Amino acid sequence: MLHDGRAIRVAVVGGARIPFCRSHTAYKDCSNQDLMVAALGGLVSKFDLRGQTLGDVALGAVIKHSKDWNLARECVIDSGLSLRTPGVDLQRACGTSIEAAIMIANKIALGQIEVGMAGGTDTVSDAPIVYPDDYRSVLMEIHRSRSLMGRIKPLFRIRPRHFKPVLPGVEEPRTKLSMGESTEITAKQWDVQREHQDQLALASHIKAAAAYDAGWYEDIIVPFMDVEEDNNIRRDTTFEKLSTLKPVFDRTGEGTMTAGNSTPLTDGAAAVLLASEDWARQKNLPVMAYLTFAKVAAVNFIDQEGLLMAPAYAVSDMLKQANLRLQDFDFYEIHEAFAAQTIATLKAWQSEEFCRDKLGRNKPLGPIDLSRLNTKGGSIAIGHPFAATGARIIGAMAKMLQEKGSGRGLISICTAGGMGISAIMEAN
Repeated sequence: MLHDGRAIRVAVVGGARIPFCRSHTAYKDCSNQDLMVAALGGLVSKFDLRGQTLGDVALGAVIKHSKDWNLARECVIDSGLSLRTPGVDLQRACGTSIEAAIMIANKIALGQIEVGMAGGTDTVSDAPIVYPDDYRSVLMEIHRSRSLMGRIKPLFRIRPRHFKPVLPGVEEPRTKLSMGESTEITAKQWDVQREHQDQLALASHIKAAAAYDAGWYEDIIVPFMDVEEDNNIRRDTTFEKLSTLKPVFDRTGEGTMTAGNSTPLTDGAAAVLLASEDWARQKNLPVMAYLTFAKVAAVNFIDQEGLLMAPAYAVSDMLKQANLRLQDFDFYEIHEAFAAQTIATLKAWQSEEFCRDKLGRNKPLGPIDLSRLNTKGGSIAIGHPFAATGARIIGAMAKMLQEKGSGRGLISICTAGGMGISAIMEAN
């Protein structure tokens, strides 16, 4: 991972995930822990790890209840792994599980551990609902009081408005804009046409459906709650149908982003097994691919750049470190938070001005071969449980590289807070 002559190569042994489902459908009664345990358990069964002690398990969720303060450890306890396996929670918005994979990979590369799991889970169906701060203050005052009257008196300040729940925020705290509203601004800045967004969305559904029909996902998907396939895939959609949908983030007549070319709210979980080559050989397990480079970046999205444009920087910096061109990849997995965001990123890499002024390059990174983009379907079709997407992509990329037997793949994920995360995987 470090590529300094001393680092241990980090093998991706394989991945497993439950089907991703639209929120408030199949998993409406499930918690983050339910979903994550199912994915981890699938990985344990797939590689015969029941009762085994791993070096570490890193995972997270973007939307969590306060009771989930030790989510990773609790999920490990229920996964079938030895209770001597530790677990750690982390969170980097939509890049959570790829960040978890990088953390585990770095531990392996440094020789701190031999094997670990990384993953992520999210459910909007079980979102935490809290009450206003002034109501909470009343309750805390009652709790702190040492007298009966001190506990009764604050009750008289309770008002009906205190019982109006506060739902998880969908706005960026700094801009007060939702991710979709922010991306509409980016789409206008980069002249991203509606038809191109709908074409990318259609391709996402077609590729995902074809992969399922070919049985490609059979050894990755862990059936859960009687679901065996991502339930957002629209096999009957067409460009014409997508074209009829109305914009949802900008209704002024200038908007181009619809429910059809944006990622739906999704519930799901995914996990990957990472190890040193020696550990994999000793266990007689396959090395599907290697995780070789990774990079994170952030932009000033408050008053300078688009909220989701940081991957353009992360990929550029990573390519410099790896001494590679953007065209030196057999597969590209670029997270489709919105079709507009994916297209804007691709356009940024082809912009001489952007690459010169923002990325410090003397020429554009250039275009990619779109036939190599999200070849088994992207997030628009498959869905996007925020913290689970990175692990989904790593697991799929590992299988694609193993099947090809050579080459490399590029991963790019945008996140809330104006951040982006990227990685390179290489065939065994």
